Formats: sequence, C-alpha cells, structure tokens
Amino acid sequence: MSALVVTAILLGVMLVLLAGGVWIAIALAITGWFGLAFFTHSPPAANLFTAFWSTTNSWELAALPLFIWMGEILFRTKLSEEMFEGLSPWIGWLPGRLMHVNILGCGLFGSVSGSSAATCAMIAKVALPELKRRGYDERICLGSLAGAGTLGILIPPSITMVVYAVAADVSIIKIFLAGFLPGALIMLLYSGYIAIWALRHPELTPNDRIEMRFGERMYASRRLIPCLALIGFVVWVLVAGYATATEAAAYGVLGSLLIAWWGGSLTWAGLRDSLIGTMRLSCMIMFILAGAALLTKAMGFTGIPRGLAEWVGSLGLSPFMLIAALTVVYIILGTALDGISMIVLTTAIVIPMVQQAGFDLVWFGIFIVMLVEIAEVTPPVGFNLFVLQTMSGRDSLYVARAALPFFWLLVVAIAIITIFPVIVTWAPDVLMSTNAPPNH
Repeated sequence: MSALVVTAILLGVMLVLLAGGVWIAIALAITGWFGLAFFTHSPPAANLFTAFWSTTNSWELAALPLFIWMGEILFRTKLSEEMFEGLSPWIGWLPGRLMHVNILGCGLFGSVSGSSAATCAMIAKVALPELKRRGYDERICLGSLAGAGTLGILIPPSITMVVYAVAADVSIIKIFLAGFLPGALIMLLYSGYIAIWALRHPELTPNDRIEMRFGERMYASRRLIPCLALIGFVVWVLVAGYATATEAAAYGVLGSLLIAWWGGSLTWAGLRDSLIGTMRLSCMIMFILAGAALLTKAMGFTGIPRGLAEWVGSLGLSPFMLIAALTVVYIILGTALDGISMIVLTTAIVIPMVQQAGFDLVWFGIFIVMLVEIAEVTPPVGFNLFVLQTMSGRDSLYVARAALPFFWLLVVAIAIITIFPVIVTWAPDVLMSTNAPPNH
C-alpha cells in the first residue's frame, strides 16, 4: 500500500476521533496504535511504552514547565500595571500615542510569559479600560491587542517554541535566538500601521501627550528595570553558553520569584495557584507530545515520511510554492485547532517535506510559530479573540474584524521572512558560531 493511501487512512482515523470529541493526546495515540497494528509488523504495545517514556523522560522538555511557572509567577504580580506606567512616557510623541503601549507591553510581557493568551489578557486588563477612558477608538485598541498578544509565543522564551523544538528535534536555544528579529519585525509593522492609521484619523486619537523631562521618564520606568534585567540575564546565559535552556528556565523562575517578593506580590496563595496552573498546562502539553510521539513512530515504521518526501520531490514544487501551500493549510487548521495541537499533529508529516525542499528546520520553526500567531486571531477558535470578547463585552466576530489588519500584517511578515530568511537565521548562526552552548 502506498504511503499516500496509508497517510489518508491515518488522517481519516484521526479526524473521526477528533470530531467525536476524543482528547487530542488520546486521538494521536489511538491513530498511532492503529497504524502500527494494521500497517506494520512492529508490536503496538512495546512502541507505546517506549514512545511515552522517551518523550516525557527528556531533559530538554524540563524547560517547558519551568518557563510556564516563570510566566505564572509574573502573571500574578503587578508587572502589567507597572509596564503601562513605565512605557507610556516614552511614546507620547508617536502618532497613535498610548496605543503603542499595547505593542511594546505585549512584546515585553510576552518575553516573560511565553503564552499568547496570558500576554493578551494581562495587557488588555490594564490598557483597554485606560485607553477607552482617554477616548481612544475601541476598534483599533481591540485589534492591536489581539495582534500584539500573539507576540507571547514568538518572543522567547516561548512555550510553543519549546514544543516545536522537542517535536522536530532541533536546538531549543537556536529556536529562541531565531525569534528575536522576527518579533521585532512584527512589532515595527504593528506600530507602523497604528501610526499611519492615527495620521489618517486624527479625530479618533486624543491629544493626551504629557511633557516630561528625561529624569521624570526614567523615574516612571524604574519598576521595569527588574523585569528587563531578568529577560536580559536569561537570554545572556543562553547565548554565552553558560546554561542550557532548562538551566536558564530555572534561573528565570528564581528571578521571577525574587521580583514577585521584591514587589510585595509573593504570597502563599499566589505561589500555590502558580504551581497548580503550571502543573495543569505542563501535563496537558506533555500528554499531547507523548501521543504525537507514538504517531511519529507509526509513521516511521510505515515509511510515510520517506514516501511523502519522495512524492513532494516528484511534484516539482518550488520552495516558495511549497511554503505558500503550507501557509494556506496552517491558516485553515488554525480555524479549528490551537497552536500546540497544530504543531504536534503536523510535524511528523511536514518535516520530511520541508527537508526535501531544502529548508532550514530552525527557520521553519519560526515560520510555524508565526502561523500559530495567525491562528490566535482567526475565528472561530482564536484564543485572543475569546480573551478580548470577555474583557470588552463585544462578540468575537467584532473583535475578529478589528484584528483583520493585524492578521494581514502577520501574513506580510511571513512573506518577508520567506524572501529574506536571514532575518530568522542571522542571530542563531552568528551567536551560536561564536558561543557554542550545549545543543539543548
């Protein structure tokens, strides 16, 4: 039986299970079991045990719950309020004024959160009421928050990046380093759009600029220093090779505990809630990865990756045509699946294709993460749309229409990194060549 037929059968089984409401991890594992039982001579039970154990018994994966815990701790501090107060004095001169706080705040909090939904919720909780009170247009405020909230999964450290790195067996550190310049590119695109919009609609942008001397601005931003220092330290120990991603995550947890203690936000109740939240999310992701590992084993024994790679090669698609096709596929998947599920469901199938086409797996990881960003603002399952729907009282379609310009800006950013891949590969290539930290 050909690889394409086996692939179609396994995808059909998976879709039936998912449509029936079966948990994603269980659906993946059952599909893998089915493939091993009916299309190979390899015992499914033995592969189940080895796949689940080898996936969860991973030093690299230990970084995941630590980064989640770091974000959970800071989620319960006054970081978001301090961020608004600290950033707003520096951007009053830009067209659009305080709406740029949405972009900068999400970029800053995203670097310590690693979660799109948490980033969107925290910044929206503070910025949305304040901007509405000052008379800013609600539609552009909601759209910028929905779009900028996605930076939580692109600017390292990122939970989604760790999941991809483990699933694709690439260096977590390289993936982290590759995310900085694309993150900065998206922030520039967002802020540029807001500035142009404000110039075209001056009546919807209140003139609330407050003149402050440099010393007053520095004083207003003083509470941002510990958080910025923590981000800088975590990135520095990674780049300099003094710590693996897991060890850097542990430093990040320790630093976030110190910041919470210093700010008076560290309580026993908050610590307990952060641990519970970390345990729930970590177990869910690890369970999904374990199910995906069994499916990957099944696909390996059936020869599907090799067959798909040969099929893609026989089509004669140019690399740009393949990327365009994958972009459409992932945007469609984003209407029904969350980002982590998109990655673990497709990695085993897609990686052989992109390798056959000659793409760098680190670049492709950032490409997928940016497509996951698009999924966060794509109805009906865009998490950021749900977050803002709850906070604004507007329906999700209204929020989706508000986020539409930022959706297209993400598509533009993907086109830019495809045409100029050096935007993604420059940082890991240069920094990893001068400093050689451990692979993970």
